[in-house]
Amino acid sequence: MLFAQAAKAKGFGVICVAIEEEADKKISEYADEVFWIKLGEFSKLITIFKQEGIKKCVMAGQIKKVRIFDTSLKLDNIAKTILNSISNNRDTLILSAAIAKLKSSGIEIINSATFLGELLPERGILTKRKPTDKERADIAFGVPIARKIAGLDIGQAIAVKERVVVAVEAVEGTDETIKRAAKLAGPGLVIIKVARPFQDMRFDIPVVGINTIKTLIEAGSNVLAVESKKTLLMDRDELINFADANGISVVSV
Repeated sequence: MLFAQAAKAKGFGVICVAIEEEADKKISEYADEVFWIKLGEFSKLITIFKQEGIKKCVMAGQIKKVRIFDTSLKLDNIAKTILNSISNNRDTLILSAAIAKLKSSGIEIINSATFLGELLPERGILTKRKPTDKERADIAFGVPIARKIAGLDIGQAIAVKERVVVAVEAVEGTDETIKRAAKLAGPGLVIIKVARPFQDMRFDIPVVGINTIKTLIEAGSNVLAVESKKTLLMDRDELINFADANGISVVSV
């Protein structure tokens, strides 16, 4: 929705192909036209793009990785071909294969941060609260580990406390990782979220929203470190103001 708002503000029309059970119904309030498809209907996706004369598009939002285990999921022939063409179901392989198929059909996927550059933070402390020396040590300890985990395509976030990795994000997502870490180690966690090394900016850019800040508060954590110029801070001003009001430190590393 945010991408649609930003694109329209810059004079672009927005046609959205939304995936049922993944996209918010409110997208219809922001896009000029919305087509709803089921996950796995790849041929329908291409047909819509072609009938609407779309040559370039942007991937926005996410698909829950756990849906790959959904036995009721029906894949069309193109989707099956894409999955059969890759050696495993890592996110990067699936998305790269999907992008290649779209390109062969005359559709180019462009940078996901197109029109959203102001939401990619520069390096520095973004909030009023600064990390303590102890929290800085946890950030310095955790960032290289988080990057290695992200490079293995396991997840983009880790939770650290007293220079111990308490939890690693997998298919459950960042917020659930924070909750799990809090159960294991209690308050005082430092959450670190990074991009993959050599991140392909066309898909799966790290995203942080206000719900993640709320989860931090519930977990008794005061620090979130994100990767500069590669993490989208959704509703950035609102997010920072909310973090300030609740004594949370957001750091761009």
